[in-house]
Amino acid sequence: MEWDMNEVKSIRYLSGHTFHVVFDNGIEGDVDFSEYLHKGPVFERLSDPAFFRRAAIEGGTIAWPNGADIAPERLYEKIAAAAQPQQKS
Repeated sequence: MEWDMNEVKSIRYLSGHTFHVVFDNGIEGDVDFSEYLHKGPVFERLSDPAFFRRAAIEGGTIAWPNGADIAPERLYEKIAAAAQPQQKS
């Protein structure tokens, strides 16, 4: 599943720092955003649960009122990777 300029069409808060994300081609999955909390000042506000839940869709991806957003291709990669069966070594 390769990203083809797909846009996020819906998001639904689940719990903690996780949203369920749906793309315009039907690919969907749960994304845990906790890895972004320490990626710079713009993401620090996401530590506040009430602020985190204020996410919306802007420009085809998930974004927060302070300007923090995640590239849609990165979200797509995370969801596609989680959907792939894990290979045993």
